Amino acid sequence: MSTTKHSIRGAGDRRRDCKITICHFTTAHTELKSRSFHREFMPLAQSGVRVRYFAPVQANSHRDGIDIIALKRYSNRLRRLFAQPALLKTLLRQQASLYHFQDPELFPLAFVLKLIYRKRVVYDAYEDFPSMAANKAGLPRALKPLAAKIIANVEKLAVRLFDGVMTADPFTMRRLAKSRASKIVFYNFPNLVYFPSSPAPRPKRFDLVYRGGLSQRTGIFVLIEALRLLATRLRPATLLLIGYFDSDSAEKTIRERIHAAGVAHLVQIRGRLDHEKMAEVLSEASIGISPLQATPKFMLNIPVKVFEYWACGIPVVASDLPPMRPFFRNAEAGLLFPAQSAPALAQSIAWLLDNPSKAAAMGARGRDLVMRRFNNLGEARKLRRFCARIALNQMKRTMPEISEEVLSPCSNPL
Repeated sequence: MSTTKHSIRGAGDRRRDCKITICHFTTAHTELKSRSFHREFMPLAQSGVRVRYFAPVQANSHRDGIDIIALKRYSNRLRRLFAQPALLKTLLRQQASLYHFQDPELFPLAFVLKLIYRKRVVYDAYEDFPSMAANKAGLPRALKPLAAKIIANVEKLAVRLFDGVMTADPFTMRRLAKSRASKIVFYNFPNLVYFPSSPAPRPKRFDLVYRGGLSQRTGIFVLIEALRLLATRLRPATLLLIGYFDSDSAEKTIRERIHAAGVAHLVQIRGRLDHEKMAEVLSEASIGISPLQATPKFMLNIPVKVFEYWACGIPVVASDLPPMRPFFRNAEAGLLFPAQSAPALAQSIAWLLDNPSKAAAMGARGRDLVMRRFNNLGEARKLRRFCARIALNQMKRTMPEISEEVLSPCSNPL
């Protein structure tokens, strides 16, 4: 149905607007999140949904059909917690159809929205947050198991109370599946707006690229060692690292490891990139690397970077972990290696560098997979149906006198 707005008549000839308003809120992320903004809400806004995005960004703006409302920034989690009552008042004034959030620190606010004000709340568990707490840098080791257990139990309570739950992979969904909430696995596949089907060719300035968190658990030490092994080649491999460090001390450790390996002249480190520039920069390399290690988080979560590499038409070398195996099976778009093995990683990279025509064919097949299957179009359609279902269920509860026949025009409010 192409229309995005309907009116219906109920008892007393009341008119109801069926167009959905979604309110996303975060207090932790000072930049627009690629999952929430570019993959979830941009497509919804383009389909006619009203989207209001509350985040501690620089200033209010209207972008890609989304109203972006700047919140005050706070330097630590405790201050953000005490600021939640003020944020609650702001959110209630929106009178949104759905309230969507991702940050576990916002559970108190979300429970108030649901239990006291009876709002429709959707929790987007896009990461395995208990595993993240169990490995969080800066948290005392003795407290990590307790923190992980608390978050897991709060999540279980949340999905029993909230109206919807989202995850980015089926493994995390299994843990949250026992709930009354509507459920959806929304994969972090690329939005083709930013990875067009006919990109302009770019010169290859680097042999390898890695984008994401820069830490031991993401396999950066394994990648550095592989680069050291490759340095004995006639032409050593060059590497572009794009991402963020856990802390200043973690950055110092990684830079020292690069220098100790004797490959500092082969490595360029860049910080975070705007999502709009991701395709352009990734395309500067010939091979995409995903060396994630077998931590609890990466045994569940599907790495976004693999699909972004493929969307740029470059082959991928990835650690052989359960979440990635189904996507590599029969794809012939890259190579898998044992996660802890730097020699195996180096061997895979060397084979691709020594066989450029076969590597190019792998990259082309990966790109074709993204264009045909592993892209955001199907995910956006799922999300539209998911939001419409929650909105319609609420409409039926609040307007029991309205018949199914009268409600039928709103069965697709999007």
